[in-house]
Amino acid sequence: MALGLLGFKVGMTAVFVENGNAEPVTVIELGPCPVLQIKDGSPNKDGYIAIQLGFKDKPRKNAIRSEQGHVASKLASKRKEKRQKAGVAISPKADVEPQRHIREFRLSEVPTHKVGDILKVADVFEGVLSVDVIGTTKGRGYQGVMKRHNFDGLPAAHGAKKVHRQAGSTSSLASNRGSGRPKKGLKRAGQYGNTRTTIRNLKVIKIDVENNLILVRGSVPGFNGALVMVRPTNMKK
Repeated sequence: MALGLLGFKVGMTAVFVENGNAEPVTVIELGPCPVLQIKDGSPNKDGYIAIQLGFKDKPRKNAIRSEQGHVASKLASKRKEKRQKAGVAISPKADVEPQRHIREFRLSEVPTHKVGDILKVADVFEGVLSVDVIGTTKGRGYQGVMKRHNFDGLPAAHGAKKVHRQAGSTSSLASNRGSGRPKKGLKRAGQYGNTRTTIRNLKVIKIDVENNLILVRGSVPGFNGALVMVRPTNMKK
């Protein structure tokens, strides 16, 4: 449970490090991210501690009224007036443009940041050696078992007819005892990709503060331009 930032996957390249080796890296554009909400774990409200961040401004003409009211304090509404007359405290607003992407980071302690603060790469990842990257993998549609699970397929010798990429029998793997149905979780053909994935413990090669970039060693999920969440890793070696 660590504070992170939102960003876009820019792409992959290679950079030379101090010892002269070429490192394969993924370039990620991180932030700046305004703080939209602070959840302090009050049992009467949310019940957990988190910080809510936004990323990339959204044109006001494309934002619905609830999206505008989530970030703007001067937006008037009848419900807001009734709550103020009833003495209900109105949550502070960030006073920024509507955000295209909004995500939360669960925390173990209430953060010291305030609503409206702008977080940048240097504020969160200065001195961080490794990070976790959370994203959505590329969707590959409905695929067979050879592509989805690396099955070998059936024999392709003489006498085998149109079975080379089949999965084979299910009865030997899912005994008929009990329910009489194949057991759940068997590796079979189906939707491949388009799932939320976390890549753990990626080494930070370089941080470009001026351009809001972070370079991590290795690949991260998603296509170029996909939204990712980056946070300091909690893995212990």
